[in-house]
Amino acid sequence: MTIKQLTLHAFQEFANGNLAPLRPLLHENFVEHSPGNPSGRDAFIEFIAKAPVAGAKLELHRVIADDTHVVVHYLMTTPESTQSVVDIWRFENNQIVEHWDVVQPVVD
Repeated sequence: MTIKQLTLHAFQEFANGNLAPLRPLLHENFVEHSPGNPSGRDAFIEFIAKAPVAGAKLELHRVIADDTHVVVHYLMTTPESTQSVVDIWRFENNQIVEHWDVVQPVVD
């Protein structure tokens, strides 16, 4: 599978509440660049399982990829709000080694 396909599979599973595909996809020394979010595979998975995104409706808008990066743009809707999210994932050897994101509220 390409890194784009790996990311799409994990995104679709995550959108359905299944975190299992994230574990093999994340490198154990994964670096999270978003302030307040933990680095490291196990810490990140534990964090994301409890975060609002875990119960949110995710609406995929676009996926852009090259040889080492995948960018995913989607809407995340919770009972409290809708946010536009862009995730940037850097891969090495088919594993995610770094992540950045941009999140902003969607205003009606």
